[in-house]
Amino acid sequence: MIQIKKVESKNDFKVFVKFPFKLYKENPYWVPPITNEELNAIDAKKNPVFQNAEAVFFLAYQKDEIVGRIAAIINWIEVDELKKRKMRFGWFDCIDDKKVSESLLNEVERLGKEKQLDYVEGPVGFSNLDKAGLLVEGFEEMNTMITHYNFPYYSEHLKALGYKKLAQWVEYEIKISSFEDSPEKVKRFGRLIFDRYKLHLIDFKKTSDILPYVDQMFQLLSDTYDKLQTFVPIQPYQIKHYKEKYFKYIHPDFIKCVADQKGRLIAFVITMPSFTKALKKANGSYFPFGFLRILWAQKFNNRASFYLIGVDPEYQNKGVTAILFNEIQKTFNKRGIKTVETNPELEENKAIQQMWKNYENRLHKKRATFTKKI
Repeated sequence: MIQIKKVESKNDFKVFVKFPFKLYKENPYWVPPITNEELNAIDAKKNPVFQNAEAVFFLAYQKDEIVGRIAAIINWIEVDELKKRKMRFGWFDCIDDKKVSESLLNEVERLGKEKQLDYVEGPVGFSNLDKAGLLVEGFEEMNTMITHYNFPYYSEHLKALGYKKLAQWVEYEIKISSFEDSPEKVKRFGRLIFDRYKLHLIDFKKTSDILPYVDQMFQLLSDTYDKLQTFVPIQPYQIKHYKEKYFKYIHPDFIKCVADQKGRLIAFVITMPSFTKALKKANGSYFPFGFLRILWAQKFNNRASFYLIGVDPEYQNKGVTAILFNEIQKTFNKRGIKTVETNPELEENKAIQQMWKNYENRLHKKRATFTKKI
């Protein structure tokens, strides 16, 4: 018999966060998050997203053993302002038993009906800035710090329970050559666009130099993605929160910004050295050695990850991404980066995927969200 328990106590939340550590203990591809960061993300007193969202967390038990978890989430900006009557689910993990999946998802659907919502979608977080998408291809690839890993049976459970694919993302692994050996047409095109629109680069020497531009970057993100089906407007408190959460990981060399002739930011890319192996070894904890491994990964690494790319709509499809990639490639060369992984890109984002085709690349992961009417 499966019992569902609502997460309420401090200990319950720790158990909720720790369940995947048990589930994926022997899996070489699952990369754990930092436990305290996960606890903070689901703590209504610490994550400001709860100003406009609510969530209920559940654990599934079978014979007094934890066998699954799920979060039922409502983003009220999405529901009230965008008129998308969506019940979200996230933090979804379970053993290979459809009855466990069904019991957990039933709780999400029940809450959705109580709130008079129309459909369920997941796995997603509270907003676009959280991890999203169920891995559907690439199960022998390690996840990055901004993506999930899951077993292949998850999608089979969802399909069996009447869920259908909605959005689908792709991820690429790209080999980095020397700048001199990189595709000449990309370099030439980048120079042409740079000169035609009288653009200029913004260079950062230290992290504090970046901070005055962060609000502009997030505004560009909103402008870049506001037409996508998954978009929810980014709130000022989220900008502050993510600035504090992620910018400590980012070295100024790994951010490239382009401005127009009036000095207005029109494009940026944020990349990071890959923290995948460091997080795997840290096993959820900064201490005693986890933070040292992360510091080491920041300085000594031959892999990197794209995190965010934003381009002003006025300059989209005009080749500005070629400028960004040319510039970030110089940093990769200087720092010995040989391979870079893209962030998940919606499958319909053909423009950026066309860019990767100029380089040696491998489409190595796909992920999707699933939906069901309630």
